[in-house]
Formats: sequence, C-alpha cells, structure tokens
Amino acid sequence: MDKKNWFILILNISIIFIMVYFRASIFSLVQILNMTFYFLLIYSVIFLLMYTMKGGFYDGVTFGFRRFRSVMSKQQDYLDEWKEKPLPSSKVSQRIYKIARFQSIALFILLIVLVLIYYSYQ
Repeated sequence: MDKKNWFILILNISIIFIMVYFRASIFSLVQILNMTFYFLLIYSVIFLLMYTMKGGFYDGVTFGFRRFRSVMSKQQDYLDEWKEKPLPSSKVSQRIYKIARFQSIALFILLIVLVLIYYSYQ
C-alpha cells in the first residue's frame, strides 16, 4: 500500500481524537464512534460520487445539457466546441479516487471494530 494513504489515515484518526477531546464534554467511546462515522460519511460520499463519475454515469446528462444550451443559445459561438469538451468521466483524478476509496474502507473497518468493542463492554 501507499505510505500516503496510511499517513492520511493516521492523520484522520488523530483529528478524530483531537475533535472529540475539544468538542465533547466527556471523552467517551460513543463520541469517538460518532466522530468516526462523520469522517466515514464524508469520505464515502466523495468516493461514491467519484465512482459514479468515473463509470460515466453523468456523461450522457452532461452532453445533453451542453447540446441543449448550444441549440437554445441566442448567440451562436462557433469557437465554443461543446462536442469536444471533456466529459466528467475523464476529469476524475485517479490519485484522489484511490485515496478516498482507501480512507472509506479503512474508516469503515475502524468503525466496525469500535462498535464491536463498544458492545462487548456493554
């Protein structure tokens, strides 16, 4: 695995603990679970959005809106090549996609472990 992914994971976990320490009135496992879930939610939304973009889900809609705009535009701009513009699937950064995927999976595993620890001591 990439060292950058692990560094970002350690950084995320550190930020989680710092935020729980300063924001929560009581430093508890429930607060850590909640903050971990929030981080997981953010990374999961980013990952899933990039996954659907990478798969070409939004390409047809984008192309349709560009074509509609060019047809309905009152002033014709012949320099604006709407057919040649890159589609959203070609704009997805593979580096950011891999980081978001790794962080989502790692934080999900961490959340599962924390939930198991929480319910084992209840």
